[in-house]
Amino acid sequence: MARVIHLFRQPERFVAGTVGQPGDRSFYLQASENGRTVSVLLEKQQVSVLAERLGALLEEVHRRFGAEVPPDAPEDVVDTEPLEVPLEEEFRVGTMGLGWDADSSAVVVELLAATEEEIDESVVLDDTEEGPDAVRVFLSPVQARAFAQRAERVVSAGRKPCPLCNEPLDAEGHVCPRQNGYRRGEPS
Repeated sequence: MARVIHLFRQPERFVAGTVGQPGDRSFYLQASENGRTVSVLLEKQQVSVLAERLGALLEEVHRRFGAEVPPDAPEDVVDTEPLEVPLEEEFRVGTMGLGWDADSSAVVVELLAATEEEIDESVVLDDTEEGPDAVRVFLSPVQARAFAQRAERVVSAGRKPCPLCNEPLDAEGHVCPRQNGYRRGEPS
């Protein structure tokens, strides 16, 4: 079967979002352009890494190419709306790629479907016929910065961390490894 590449050259929207309660959330990336929306499922850690790497890429692009890169996206540019529904997952993300398209002065984000086979790195950011399905999004530096800021907020909006071990606190309780099952009693 031929590879499908969902291409978004001028997206109206590219956001990270979640469905579910903290501790049981599913993470999605959603791209929209001209009435077409594609949603992909991924792990919380992948969202976090993508936001972090986008920030690093923007700094490198500014340093090497002198591209105009804002230190922060203006608040009115950061999308705070929920994910579009109905939410139909196109695929689960396995591999992610980032690049800089000097011709259009755009950050390119590519999200490839998870596969059981090893992915040849040459298919990332390429239009080859063979390989996993993909979503490829072109973002201006401002859009990329806005995406990263929202993604960081989405990731950090989960469960509060334990003050002792920094692991997430569950609503039904928390067994803290720093306490080794021992709790100090009240002083007498």
